Amino acid sequence: MSDNDNQGMLARWQSTWAASSAREKNLTRLAAGLVLLALLWWVGVAPALRAMQNAQQQMPALERQLDQMRLLQAQAQKLQAQPRLSQDDALKALESSVKERLGTSAQLSVNADRATLSLKGTSADGLAGWLAQVRANARALPVEAHLVRGAGNSGTWDGTLVLALPPR
Repeated sequence: MSDNDNQGMLARWQSTWAASSAREKNLTRLAAGLVLLALLWWVGVAPALRAMQNAQQQMPALERQLDQMRLLQAQAQKLQAQPRLSQDDALKALESSVKERLGTSAQLSVNADRATLSLKGTSADGLAGWLAQVRANARALPVEAHLVRGAGNSGTWDGTLVLALPPR
């Protein structure tokens, strides 16, 4: 539209407005106000209210996640506070834990800074307890796992687990 068309429309609107009665003007103002309020509600208030309701619904789950993160942080700080362990001491702790916790269902072989644990019919509970013990006592961390459920018994594991030993 050109400026002339805009000016013509504005002039017509002004003349129509001037010719309107006071009642028509008031009703037009009221309608415009209602449209403005509805627009303000749909664009400004309603989305904010929905966000607040969603946040309140998500709060318990977020609190649980925060508690879990704080627990993990405390565990990490506890592990960091432990004195350094030499690779030889870590290896001794690793070997004794295999004999003590896993018995004949596991064999350990060491190559430089990696230890490979071969499992045959190792119980799931025993393996979980052993992993926790190895992490705390030998400071060895799993870096690779190839595990399958044992044949015929879903409570056992077969496969290999590669652990990284602390540096020398």
